[in-house]
Amino acid sequence: MGDSRITKVVIVGGGTAGWMAAAALSRTMDHLSIRLVESDAIGTVGVGEATIPAIRLFNALIGIDENEFIRETGGTFKLGIRFHDWGRIGDTYMHAFGQIGRSLGMLPFQQYWLRGRNEGVAGRLGDYSLNETAAHANRFARLPRIPDTGLDGIAYAFHFDAALYATWLRKIAEAAGVERTEGKIAGVRRNGQSGRVEAVVLDNGTAIEGELFIDCSGFRALLIEGALETEFEDWTHWLPCDRAIAVPSENAGPARPYTQAIAHKAGWQWRIPLQHRTGNGHVFCSDFISEDEATATLLANVEGRPLADPRTLRFRTGMRAQAWNANVVALGLASGFLEPLESTSIHLIQNGIARLLAHFPGRDFDAANIDAYNRRVRFDYERIRDFVILHYHANQRTDAPFWIRCREMGIPETLAQKIELFKGQGQIVRESDELFIEIGWFQVLTGQNIMPGGYHPMADQLTGDELAGFFADIETIVARTASHLPGHEEFIAQHCAAGVPA
Repeated sequence: MGDSRITKVVIVGGGTAGWMAAAALSRTMDHLSIRLVESDAIGTVGVGEATIPAIRLFNALIGIDENEFIRETGGTFKLGIRFHDWGRIGDTYMHAFGQIGRSLGMLPFQQYWLRGRNEGVAGRLGDYSLNETAAHANRFARLPRIPDTGLDGIAYAFHFDAALYATWLRKIAEAAGVERTEGKIAGVRRNGQSGRVEAVVLDNGTAIEGELFIDCSGFRALLIEGALETEFEDWTHWLPCDRAIAVPSENAGPARPYTQAIAHKAGWQWRIPLQHRTGNGHVFCSDFISEDEATATLLANVEGRPLADPRTLRFRTGMRAQAWNANVVALGLASGFLEPLESTSIHLIQNGIARLLAHFPGRDFDAANIDAYNRRVRFDYERIRDFVILHYHANQRTDAPFWIRCREMGIPETLAQKIELFKGQGQIVRESDELFIEIGWFQVLTGQNIMPGGYHPMADQLTGDELAGFFADIETIVARTASHLPGHEEFIAQHCAAGVPA
């Protein structure tokens, strides 16, 4: 058994993906010798600053103190994403984390809300969400449950500086024994019989040998594509945005505890508040708008003074046909790209690492194990892809050709089935361990004006008075609890303020 164990892992590329992998492997597998190869001369994309609650599981895995993490990365807390102008011009809604209301009997809260909406006794969906109510009031606290109520408390993620996060993870990984090698990779040596990668060769001629290679080289995909020529599946026919303009700016007010996604005529803008600056970007489709106009749109909608020149990122949405090929596992941008609309980029890195830990190979690189990994990663990508497509497809805008095209385009059958099922009685089936839960789908579907024709008949078990009382009780508890939370910036100042220069 010992002879079959892999002991030498080489990670190609640093950045968020490389150092997340290095930190996780070094903290969970003591027998590994881990070397990370990167070059200071090669920049990283590094604009991913918003996350989803699962990042807390990763941080816990590697033993991170949360307050220290926030301080080190200039972070803030995130309760959800607020969408502007996605269904129709003037529409706003929030995809808030966590549950909304509470289930009753066998039915989730949203089924009672559908009935209550029909009968005029239900308020806005967000009135029953502590996350959304707190977000609108710029309040935050760590509160897993609302005491003595049976209601869930605050579910949260983070906004942070991805470059600072990678730097901090490097300290953690190196302290755990990871060796970093500075240098550009000039070549890859493969085994003539198995086709597996044996070593990467630096431009100074040094060969770095390994048994398992993790490709974190970003869009360049040096190993998974450059050496192994693994096919890339292009999804731009479903997700046509192909560029982003990014620029940081000064903060222009209190840091909101949520991300903003503001739709424009040929794409959308992100606004992500950090302690020391705000991250801004404009994701767009170059078929419908020029880079100059996209840049002008972004700069016209930045709240504070820009802190740098805008930079352009070009991308293709899609994924590798095999995220794991031979003895190479691709993570991050090397494995695929889904635009940051639902803040899933860092999650997909984290997910790939978790899958790798679950399927960690022996030296024989069992094909069944690799196939299982690839199936699971594909499922993750495809279900997140469907959720992102939904935002574009479910629009009623008539003001711009881009939005008309998105509404009229064909969509994956898996998404079409989900929408059709929902249109009947508001049912949403979460398959296996797909990332987004039922209430997340429900918020986006209804937020973008897809309303079911009915609701589950078991929701009729309550009388009209009981239903109205059910809503009133939850709304009162949520509003009262939110009003007693500290301000978002007050909480940060007390627990995790950073002294990070702009």
